[in-house]
Order: sequence, then structure tokens, then C-alpha cells
Amino acid sequence: MRALTSFTSKLFCTLITSCLITACSKSPEPTKIEGFAQGTTYHLTFLLPDTKQQAAITQEVTAELKRIDESISNYRKDSTIELFNAQIDTEPHEVNEEIVKLVEYARSINKASGGCYDLTIKPLFDLWGFKKDVFHLPSEEDLQKTLQLIGIDKVVTVDATHLQKKLPNLRVDLSSIGQGYSVERLADLLERHQITNYIVEIGGELKVRGKKPDGTPWRIAMEKPISTARKIEKIAIFETGEAMSINPSGTYHHYFDSNGKRYSHILDARSGKPIEHNTVVANAFITSSTLADAWSTALLCLGSDEGIRVADANNIAALFIDQIGDQFVEKRSKAMGILTSVKLEEPPKD
Repeated sequence: MRALTSFTSKLFCTLITSCLITACSKSPEPTKIEGFAQGTTYHLTFLLPDTKQQAAITQEVTAELKRIDESISNYRKDSTIELFNAQIDTEPHEVNEEIVKLVEYARSINKASGGCYDLTIKPLFDLWGFKKDVFHLPSEEDLQKTLQLIGIDKVVTVDATHLQKKLPNLRVDLSSIGQGYSVERLADLLERHQITNYIVEIGGELKVRGKKPDGTPWRIAMEKPISTARKIEKIAIFETGEAMSINPSGTYHHYFDSNGKRYSHILDARSGKPIEHNTVVANAFITSSTLADAWSTALLCLGSDEGIRVADANNIAALFIDQIGDQFVEKRSKAMGILTSVKLEEPPKD
């Protein structure tokens, strides 16, 4: 799903093994399940009480990712959401309960963000040429016409399993929330097996709970916002073991340069244009990885100044990184400033 997102790029977050930070120990190695799904990689790292469970859990993970793919992935024409998008009418259509819930989550964040975040934005993404990676500066007339084709307010929730369009050609793109939802589902799967010490990661989005086998906190590397190399900006240390999701969204991997101006692929649904603020990364720290996924996208769209106001109003722990020239400046919401379950440290010096 994330490979075709109309909103944002999810960044590099990865588990740091204890050998990188402290001396290696002889604690039992955690169980790992990994593979390829949703146009990216996934990794599950967890403490398994009974190793006999691993084969069954692996099968369940594979089956659940396949089921989610068939339900909410926009890149496949036979998914439930794409079958809904293909209906060129304004009649109610059955989708499923999880799609309706995701639309409603996104609707609330759309409202909180003043309309900056919107699941129906894909026609604008295509208009600017990001679909085919061929830049196209649209005319104001084309831009205004396309803006008339989007708006989550034009998606009606009929009941728990049915959606209805007010515009026949409206399209719902779940890529900005679906990967976080997938992380949530896999974490729930582990919980059902009484596994409470884990990291679930898909394409850089992750949920963490518990501790490592030696009882020390999980440590996660967060990517530095530069496009030329992968370097560590911060190390997130999950001090208390409480469940927490990190979902970073960034601008700097996908953009167009034209006539001396850079155009970000992050589009503001209110104006239909690429964002122009200095924020290059927005991180949302929320227990629910579903909400963290959507919120990180919305906050990146807003930028740090407006984003901090919105984060504070909604009690969201958010970390923004702005680029001023060659310098990176961090800004934190109030909830981020008092967050105790996660501590952020500088990486070791090269």
C-alpha cells in the first residue's frame, strides 16, 4: 500500500541491537518473522514463551497480511476498497466493517486538521504528475476543477459496512492509514498468543511493547532527514515497556525540482498544492498505530507551526523537524514534552 501512497513517505525506523549501543549479552535471542508485503518489508521481533508456536504464528501473520491486502490495498483492482472505487454511481455499496472504521478515523482527523488531511486526494496527486513521476504544473483552472472532485465529506457512512459516494467518480485511498492499521492488526495477533514483548514494523511504521530478553528497553533508530544517505537522527528508547507506536512521515525522498523551485509530493487538500513550509519530518507517538499513521501524515501536511497547535488541541505527542538552510530544528508538542514512556537520545558519534 505505502508504495503507492498519495500522501507521504514513511521513513526509516529500525530496531537497534544491544551490540550497537552496549556490550553484547548472552540473553536468549528474540524470535523474528519477516517478509515482503504491501510493497515493502515487514519485521516482527518478539519474545516467544513457547517456540512450538512459531510456525503457527508465522502462518497467521502471512494469512492476515493477505486478508488486509485483499481488503484495503489501493494498488490491486480486486481489493474491496478498489471495487468500491470502481462503482461510478451514488448508490450505497457494501464494503466491510474495517474499511468503514478507517474512513471514520480519517474523517475525524480531516476535521481536526482543518481539511489538510483527506483520503480522497488522489486526483490531485495524479494532476501534479506524482503518479507517473513526470512533473506537471497544473493551470489554476485545472487545479480548481480537480478540487471539486475530492473531499471526504462527499463519502457517506451509511452503516457499519456500507459507504456511499456523493460524487460518482470519487476515490477513497487508504494508503495513509492502512499500513498503520496493518501494524495494529499484527500486534493484536501477537497479543492473542499472550506475547507482550514485541516490535511490529511494516515499512518503517512500528508498534513496540515490553522489553528485550535481557529486560532492557527496546531501542529504535529514527532516520535523519537527508535524502543522500541513511543516518540516525535520534534513538527512541521505550523506557517503561508500555505499548507505543512511532509513525514518522517525511517530505525529502519524493519531490520535483522545476525552474529553480522544489515541489514536495505532500499535497495540502485545502489548496490542492504542494506544501511550502519548512517541516521535513513529523513523528506521532500514539498507542494506536492506526491513528499514529494518519496523524503523522496530517501533522506533516500542516507543518510544525500549525501542527503543534493542532497536536496540542488533540493531546498528540508529536516531534517535528524543520530544515532551515543546512540546519535541522526540532519542535515538540506539549504532550511530547511530558511523554515518559519514550526517551529520545542522540546517536553515538561517528
